[in-house]
Amino acid sequence: MDVDSVECLSLPDAAMDAADDVGLATLHPHLAASSRAAPFPNPKGGGGGAGGMVAPGSSVHELLECPVCTNSMYPPIHQCQNGHTLCSTCKARVHNRCPTCRQELGDIRDLFPYYSKIKHEALCSFRPYNCPYAGSECSVTGDIPYLVNHLRDDHKVDMHSGCTFNHRYVKSNPREVENATWMLTVFHCFGQYFCLHFEAFQLGMAPVYMAFLRFMGDENEARNYSYSLEVGANGRKMVWEGTPRSVRDSHRKVRDSHDGLLIQRNMALFFSGGDRKELKLRITGRIWKEQQTPDGACVPILCS
Repeated sequence: MDVDSVECLSLPDAAMDAADDVGLATLHPHLAASSRAAPFPNPKGGGGGAGGMVAPGSSVHELLECPVCTNSMYPPIHQCQNGHTLCSTCKARVHNRCPTCRQELGDIRDLFPYYSKIKHEALCSFRPYNCPYAGSECSVTGDIPYLVNHLRDDHKVDMHSGCTFNHRYVKSNPREVENATWMLTVFHCFGQYFCLHFEAFQLGMAPVYMAFLRFMGDENEARNYSYSLEVGANGRKMVWEGTPRSVRDSHRKVRDSHDGLLIQRNMALFFSGGDRKELKLRITGRIWKEQQTPDGACVPILCS
């Protein structure tokens, strides 16, 4: 079976409690591992350090051993109606009876070829997210609630609620880029989290300044939202409008694609006014969600 056709399911709590280890491993390896490990902390509950990885349980690996010959099983892997597994070589040796529960094995095959586990996990929507903080090479991964905790407690990122923002960036020497501050602010609205990035980097021979928004979730969810950014002064303004990129895309990938409000140094100094020796930019913006009306029109919805 092609691993790209595997669909992962999110089970309700009752179903998770009722499923045994074999059923979880067959349905999804992430669920089997997380059922034996401590859950990620909730942002409202506090706690959580920089190293909160979910470790897979050793029993998952034991499930991949044939209970008769104890060798690693490869497809075709047979199952009884209770979910116990057996390699194809040993099926004939046990006279088509499950050695664990004595039920008839029949022709049930294992639904997930675990030799494709690595390929599947690289594309799985349940895979952990990387830390979106761009100011350091942070290797922390986790789910969104855990990363929100991590950004707040370990990176000391400012957290705000609401779908509008007013971001001010001041730099005494706009010609220096290497020591420019990487600024990140997290906004919570529509029950979701968004990362607002603002930074300076070298483009060709001159520095440029860029602001962009990333959605803390998958790309399919990110498409439900839009955002705008605006900067201006002295009777001039620049406006950017687009869809936030998912944090699945690395910070560098988004930045290098110029998918955001990009301000050349000369224009940034013009917006700063004065003697043009100090950078003073004020960026305003908003996040909204488009909702389709019964007549088919899309209406922007701002959070309350």
